[in-house]
Amino acid sequence: MTQDPLLQPFQLKHLTLKNRLMITSHEPAYPEDGLPTDRYRAYHVERARGGVALTMTAGSAVVSRDSPPAFNNILAYRDEVVPHMKALTDACHDHGCAVMIQLTHLGWRTRWDKGDWLPSLAPGHTREPAHRAYPKKMEDWDIARIIQDYADAAERMQAAGLDGIELEAYGHLMDAFWSSQLNHLDGPYGGESFDNRLRFAMDVLSAIRARVGDEFIVGMRYVADEDKQGGLTREDGIEITRRLKSCGMVDFLNVIRGHVATDAALTDVIPVQGMRSSPHLDFAGEIRAEAQIPTFHASKIQDVATARHAIATGKLDMVGMTRAHIAEPHIIAKIMRGEEERIRPCVGANYCLDRIYQGGMALCLHNPATGRETEQPHEIPPADTRGRVLVVGAGPAGLEAARVSAARGHEVVVHEAANEPGGQVRLTAQTDRRKEMIQLIQWRFEECQRLGVSFRFNSLADADTVRDHAPDIAIIATGGLPHSEVPGGGEDLVITAWDILSGDSQPGSNVLIYDEAGDFAALQAAEKIAATGAKVEIMTRDRSFSPEVMGMSLTPSMRTLQKHDVTFTVMWRLDAVRREGNALLATIGSDYGGVQRERKVDQVVVNHGTRPLDDLYFDLRPGSSNLGEVDYDALIEGRAQDLTRNRDGAYRLFRIGDAVASRNTHAAIFDALRLCKAL
Repeated sequence: MTQDPLLQPFQLKHLTLKNRLMITSHEPAYPEDGLPTDRYRAYHVERARGGVALTMTAGSAVVSRDSPPAFNNILAYRDEVVPHMKALTDACHDHGCAVMIQLTHLGWRTRWDKGDWLPSLAPGHTREPAHRAYPKKMEDWDIARIIQDYADAAERMQAAGLDGIELEAYGHLMDAFWSSQLNHLDGPYGGESFDNRLRFAMDVLSAIRARVGDEFIVGMRYVADEDKQGGLTREDGIEITRRLKSCGMVDFLNVIRGHVATDAALTDVIPVQGMRSSPHLDFAGEIRAEAQIPTFHASKIQDVATARHAIATGKLDMVGMTRAHIAEPHIIAKIMRGEEERIRPCVGANYCLDRIYQGGMALCLHNPATGRETEQPHEIPPADTRGRVLVVGAGPAGLEAARVSAARGHEVVVHEAANEPGGQVRLTAQTDRRKEMIQLIQWRFEECQRLGVSFRFNSLADADTVRDHAPDIAIIATGGLPHSEVPGGGEDLVITAWDILSGDSQPGSNVLIYDEAGDFAALQAAEKIAATGAKVEIMTRDRSFSPEVMGMSLTPSMRTLQKHDVTFTVMWRLDAVRREGNALLATIGSDYGGVQRERKVDQVVVNHGTRPLDDLYFDLRPGSSNLGEVDYDALIEGRAQDLTRNRDGAYRLFRIGDAVASRNTHAAIFDALRLCKAL
């Protein structure tokens, strides 16, 4: 018997959970028409196959029509959801994984112009900043109807064979009743009385129990301290915890600390890259000690050592490693195989959640197979025949191409001009707050070494180098170089964000940063410059600031830059730069026309993305059998690339990542996976 705390079973009522790791409720936004169809099911089944004990679906499934989905949520008010949830549950059960679902009414955390265009609801008229809708103040018939909606939804989930449900009470409707800031009702559901403010939750629990019985597992994910002025305090949370336990209707508690009504607040609840790991673990442990009820918790517990500590010290009964399982679905399987060092680490980039909050589906910056389980493999299948693959470039695209090709069984050689792998990611990781990004490189490099990939560093490969290797396949992953063109002239007077980050240029004292790309590079350059005490203005022609850096990931940067009194200017563009004495005069204009201004500064930094470093690719094209052409249908459908455009060609040639166009890290890695998995 193993003594690993994480591998010990946990008894939750009648349910035996086979280990102590769970995936907490989250909405990856994969439903189709509000239903968890093939993509959704495959995502959870892959993690069940990887050994997790409990997967909590939905974040959250909505129980009422006037709770329209804010994040492509599952519609738990539809009877049609039952067979889909049953298929998901049965498939996860086949791997010994328990399945639950989180149910909610979003309340103020949605918009009236979604779904059926019904007014959003709350126990008061206060608007949630994140979603901007002013809710209707609930009437008695709203309350009665929604209580029954919860019970109906719970009954549907019991009929689907789920092991239990979890009610959501942080940032949604249920806990709005608890809040004196949000609950402006009179009568039995409002006022100063805790009994009144908890009545809605208790009535929901009673209605659910009347419908599903005492044996069905019912838990609650709830806020035990809102950590804001005038909000629910720790003492309030302890009292709520006691009442939830003493009511006898709750089987487990899933503890949250914080509030989620703004991007900044949400980021403190669910920290991102560069922020403190497991910031609320000790608090959750205090709640467990006080309540003596099964306690779950998740908040940037991204490594196995911390999860093990949480169980071994009695802080938690079940550890939520949700984003960690988005990056690596086989955490438990690798622990059990003695391959803990091979777990693909979550780097906290938050590409998953940030995409959801901008209306997209969850994807992992590090693992492009996540969310694409019906199309892309997490474990690479071997090829029928062994070939020779040459990769030029050891950034994220090149390393992924080498890893996948080697896993297929091919002989792989990588040439890299620098003395170590990493490409642009190594530059990104120069900023202390983004140093976790280097794990994207470290993990792939270590996997490549394990698979026998041969590396040639400090090698500026040319066409002769490639031909000398006589490869069957040549993959060009040479990345790009920063673009610095200024439309009206002055390109020779500006520097790039890369120059600042690399240290090739030192920060000025009065700096204009013009950000055309809207990505992390401009923010990182601004932070480095502002830290010197310089005056900094970041300007963009976009109508929103840093549009490629999504809400939660933007939070740490904004906190830093606002402390340094950086100026943010939107909807202006850099037209030209000229020298005036020892200063630079920047001419700025507007896409809206008719205006022009000037800025006198001592340094202009531009962030225009990259242009492909593609000379080698074009040198090699004439000698390739496919002339560099990609069969897009085959790429999308997962078939081999077998186009022949030049019968005298000695090799097939492809380019990936920024060597094609300026995109992002996920795109570069995805290019490599879907190309090389079929080589």
